[in-house]
Amino acid sequence: MRLTDRRFALLLMAPAALFLIAFVLWPIVRFVSNAFFEISPIAGGAREFVGFDNFATAFASTAFQGASIRTIAYTLIVVALEFSIGLMVALLFAALGQRSAIFRTIFMYPLMVAPVVAGLLWRFLLIDNFGILNELLGINVGWLSDPRIALFSVALPDIWLTTSFITLVLFAGLQNIPGDVLEAARLDGAGYPTLLFRVLIPLLRPVIAVALVVRGIDAARAFDIILIQTNGGPQESTTTLSLLIYRTMTRYGDPGLASAMGTVYLLGMLLVATAAIFAIWRPGAER
Repeated sequence: MRLTDRRFALLLMAPAALFLIAFVLWPIVRFVSNAFFEISPIAGGAREFVGFDNFATAFASTAFQGASIRTIAYTLIVVALEFSIGLMVALLFAALGQRSAIFRTIFMYPLMVAPVVAGLLWRFLLIDNFGILNELLGINVGWLSDPRIALFSVALPDIWLTTSFITLVLFAGLQNIPGDVLEAARLDGAGYPTLLFRVLIPLLRPVIAVALVVRGIDAARAFDIILIQTNGGPQESTTTLSLLIYRTMTRYGDPGLASAMGTVYLLGMLLVATAAIFAIWRPGAER
């Protein structure tokens, strides 16, 4: 049998496809199916079909409702600040050209830090009694103990860690914008605000959509950074959906309810990601 290019390509993709089926698709299918069962936390225990009862319990739970709101707030805080700072820094790097090479390298350093390490580092910076930030500023703010600001405080390490990712993506997008387009806009008398909002950002739509979706999903599933800093406290003010699902599964021993919460969580992220793609990128709008 002659090996055509198509068959050769399929042969090369087969190992990766099998890996994804075994370690991604099948766990997701299993996870979603568990949401329809009452499952004993004991290995090999009873497994009873209950339909949508777990979903009804999840939606009626005040803990789930509160965690959902906090997850949305956390994601909006992280993504909005990362995008704002990342866009400004990317524009600065683009304006500096080759002179920004060393600054770009330094700015990427936080990407090399593990989230757990970043969480511990910022915990020492923000902790109340002997926090370095309070000592340097001469103030006494309960960054991690005040329920009113704790959610913002635990978001700071995430912003510090991944703003450089947004910057890198936007900077790469800026490099692909034709120089003659910018020159034509300047010759037409466009000021910098007009150039930014009428030329640069519209041309960066696909890049912005990808960056926001990737970072939005990553921020929405934040777990280790929050766990290290506050473990969901104080007064559950930093308990996001990831933490709640983890506790429901391990601490409360209810795999069925945890799977129902996770399924709703997964569907919600898929809907938001799809809406963001069509609202920001607008595929086919250029035709």
